[in-house]
Amino acid sequence: MPDDQTLRFATQAIHAGAAPDPATGARVQPIYFTNGFVFDSTEQAADIFAMRRTGFSYSRGSNPTVAALERRIAALEGAKAAVAVASGQSAVMLVLMTLMRSGESYVASPRLFGGSLGLMRRLDGRYDLQPQFAKGLAPEDFEAAITPRTRAIVCESIVNPCATVMDIEGIAAVARRHGLPLVIDNTLASPALIRPIEHGADIVVHSTSKFLGGSGQTIGGIICDAGRFDWNRPDRYNLINEPWPDYEGLVVRERFPDMPFAVACRLFGLRDLGPGLSPMNAFLTLTGIETLPLRMERHCANARAVAAYLKDHPKVDWVSYPGLPGQPGEALVKRYVPQGPGSIFTFALKGGEPAAIKFIMGLDLISHLVNIGEIKSLAIHPASTTHRQLRPEERAAACVGPETVRLSIGLESVEDLIADIEQALAKLD
Repeated sequence: MPDDQTLRFATQAIHAGAAPDPATGARVQPIYFTNGFVFDSTEQAADIFAMRRTGFSYSRGSNPTVAALERRIAALEGAKAAVAVASGQSAVMLVLMTLMRSGESYVASPRLFGGSLGLMRRLDGRYDLQPQFAKGLAPEDFEAAITPRTRAIVCESIVNPCATVMDIEGIAAVARRHGLPLVIDNTLASPALIRPIEHGADIVVHSTSKFLGGSGQTIGGIICDAGRFDWNRPDRYNLINEPWPDYEGLVVRERFPDMPFAVACRLFGLRDLGPGLSPMNAFLTLTGIETLPLRMERHCANARAVAAYLKDHPKVDWVSYPGLPGQPGEALVKRYVPQGPGSIFTFALKGGEPAAIKFIMGLDLISHLVNIGEIKSLAIHPASTTHRQLRPEERAAACVGPETVRLSIGLESVEDLIADIEQALAKLD
């Protein structure tokens, strides 16, 4: 097979990380439903457990089906390595816990998925991993929040749910000036729209439950290590720079210089904490990725048409979709995502919260469902669900006030989607 990194994106989506099974000739990646693997010798077993040799031992730490998914997403993101985990929430948690010890902090975007914000506050309260939220979304806002205790910068490529596109290169320049890794949650863009590593990111995470899987069948997450950040800082990043006594004094940065963060996440995250991904979910996600480039093109086209319809509707107060002309953030869309800023956006109804609730309940084709990034179109009231833990002023800043509806536009015929929205709006007073 050709080297994955030499292939173009659509070819990588189909072929990267997998090959015909040498034992059977099966062309589709096999699903390895086994919790353990037989060793050739006690020496081999000892070497694998001590990280002196690569190989499979127990599926919590690695599994051939899961490894194929890791290789494919690493290729799509241009990363050196990837670690698949049980959910996107697990991916964010492992990144933060691998980077920091109690008492250390990181700068976070003030606009993030509600679940990420809730996790950050819980980790702060229980484990003293301290988020310092930037006051705005511009690079200078992130720089102003950096302190001597800061160990990373964290933001999304496209903000959930308001579709704001972040200035990744500008924020990456800030991170480089201060010797910090930039962590990007790329869930809403997928690598089909944005490859954050090309713009300076050091770590990329996904909830694979969204666009990568695409069909609403699976839960999963992944962490991608660009492999180029200089982790050689004796005063920080102890899981990378300090010896592991239970691995015979292994120093991850020295043994695995091309992918130290990914290895640290695997040792601490999967071997110790244990949120591994099931091989069935890995297989379904691999299958979904094969059509990712085609799906994202249709997602963006449909979302642009629906957002334009809503923007001109007399019962709609505003639409937050910077892919439309004249919207805030239009220049960043043209710079980073000329195909369009994905298919998730918010809009507000002039009738306030009662109108938002009535609209959602009046939809027939579009499902009232909390997920995003599926081939089916979905709607939710974020103020009472996904972002309910935010304070009122935070919800307003994130464009998820009580009058707001979040749409995830799927692959249906756009005429049918607009007809469903039209009939639901017609039911409002």
